Amino acid sequence: MVEKELNLVEHMEELRLRIIITGVAFVIFFAIGLMYTKDIYLFLMKDYHGKLLVLGPSDVVKVYFQLASIIAFAGTVPIAAWQIWLFVKPALHPNERKLALSYIPALFLLFIAGIAFGYFFIFPNILRFLTNLGKEMMITNFTADRYFSFLINITLPFGIAFELPLVMMFLTSLGIVNPYTVAKLRKYAYFILVIIATLISPPEFISHLSVAVPLILIYEISVSLSKIVFKQKQKLVMTEQAT
Repeated sequence: MVEKELNLVEHMEELRLRIIITGVAFVIFFAIGLMYTKDIYLFLMKDYHGKLLVLGPSDVVKVYFQLASIIAFAGTVPIAAWQIWLFVKPALHPNERKLALSYIPALFLLFIAGIAFGYFFIFPNILRFLTNLGKEMMITNFTADRYFSFLINITLPFGIAFELPLVMMFLTSLGIVNPYTVAKLRKYAYFILVIIATLISPPEFISHLSVAVPLILIYEISVSLSKIVFKQKQKLVMTEQAT
């Protein structure tokens, strides 16, 4: 009993260390983001003709924090994945360790790909639609705060969603997730994804649809890839039993 308590304390200390390292990495990347906020702003605004409005000094600070947070989040993803791998490493078999380690760079690349997809494909189409919707009736001016809040709400969920296939494959390889069980919950997953799309997109049908459809496609891709991993794992187990 005492040994179990000591092991639990050691695991909690290890978890605490991993969380602290991840938090420190976020702060460092956040500071880097603050240093390059102007460059990030100019890049994001290169296709926008005109300047955004601010309604007060605090809005400027908020924009700096919003843009720095994007860099901090993107930079922290591989660090967080590395810390998770170090935490679970003792419980993994050698082949599982190699597999999990190979997923770390892929997680970062998929996150960037999701952000890029949201920024270059979803965001401009929704923004163009909403701008044209009121073009004949009103003058369109955006505040910097609302513009970047809208941008982050559209793009960040895709960065996270693009990692779902890899996460599903990894959890399946560990035997934690059964893709056939997940597939049976498809209608509930669709419902949750539609709710998420409704919450993060503007309050009109086209925007909801533009966000919901890619999220559902990502879910289906995740299930399909997870099934492939599941079948490969079953074959490996049968081969080991035969020998």
